[in-house]
Order: sequence, then structure tokens, then C-alpha cells
Amino acid sequence: MRSEVLVRFSDRDEFEIPLHDADPMPAQAARAWLDEQFVKNDCTLQRASGKVLTADKLLAVAAAVGPAGFADHAFALDFARAAVGALDRPVVTVDVEAMTTGY
Repeated sequence: MRSEVLVRFSDRDEFEIPLHDADPMPAQAARAWLDEQFVKNDCTLQRASGKVLTADKLLAVAAAVGPAGFADHAFALDFARAAVGALDRPVVTVDVEAMTTGY
């Protein structure tokens, strides 16, 4: 089964990250990586309830690092491995411009 992550910032800034030979992170490791990136990049809560869903973390981290962050192949691959592993879905779309995550 193919696994890939698409991160979209605008019509000009899209990053398709296929996981050809890379395995998704195990779920617990993926959530830990996202938590670490959330804190490292000074991400903020989007929900008034204070709950932060995995989809929210993916959006917040992607927005914080921006297109420049995804130009770093190692970061992009780790993000994709974490997204697929944390959501347990083979295809994930993170649309920062629209503030949506689909899978």
C-alpha cells in the first residue's frame, strides 16, 4: 500500500512526501515526535477547550516551520512518517492555508 503525505501552504507551495522505503513511525513514537515539535516550534493551542488533537498538532507544526522547514528533506520525511504513524492512515493531507487535515 502506498503511503504519502501532502503538505499544502498555497498553490505555489506544496510538498508531496512519499514514503517509498521509509516505514511510518510507530504510533507512540509518532505522537512523541509531534509533541516535541509542537513545543520546539512554540506552537499554540487552537481550541478554546485546551484539547490538542493529532490533526491540530500536524497543522500547527506545519504552519510553524513553513515551506522552508519542508525544504529540509530529513524534516519532511520525519513529519510524513509521524503523520502516517500517528493517524494510522496511509495517505494524509495537511492543508495549512485551509487549516484542514484529511486522511
